[in-house]
Amino acid sequence: MATTTGEARADDAPASLQLPGIVLGVGLGGFVDGILLHQLLQWHHMLSSTDTDNVGVKYYSPETVPGLEMNTVWDGVFHTVCWLSVLLGLAVLYSRVTHDRRRVWASRVLWGWILAGWGLFNLVEGVLDHHVLGIHHVHAGDDRLWWDLGFLALGALLLAGGWLLQRSGQPFEPGASSARQARRSA
Repeated sequence: MATTTGEARADDAPASLQLPGIVLGVGLGGFVDGILLHQLLQWHHMLSSTDTDNVGVKYYSPETVPGLEMNTVWDGVFHTVCWLSVLLGLAVLYSRVTHDRRRVWASRVLWGWILAGWGLFNLVEGVLDHHVLGIHHVHAGDDRLWWDLGFLALGALLLAGGWLLQRSGQPFEPGASSARQARRSA
């Protein structure tokens, strides 16, 4: 179907930064969780609460060398999934952005979706691993429910904050000229 100069075609719609931002946020949020909570603070590992889990996974006490070795392997599997998520997010972002890449990386839209993805990671991982499966908790001990609920609250704040941040930004239009994009930003 032919279009006139002033008409927009469906295939001219800007490529959304939502999917790559969320996928990057999931991976980066997982890295923050794994590096900060698993490695630096050593509050938990992937299988550190399977003695009280809801699915019957064998218990590997992180207080013993064999248990810590098994938990470290599963932490590595977790980090591999995070790494693949970041690679996938970068690949999708690259496929959608062919011009003005510097502007995309400075975009509130992209960073908003990345924060939203991090929040989504916290909510899904927190509900699934901490509550449904019970394979680990943010911090073991009598107050572990409060730590787990705080993790979920942080996830909700990141998701809401990221959504609000991306709404305050300008959409990126790969096909638009730099002058037209500058006028839209002004």
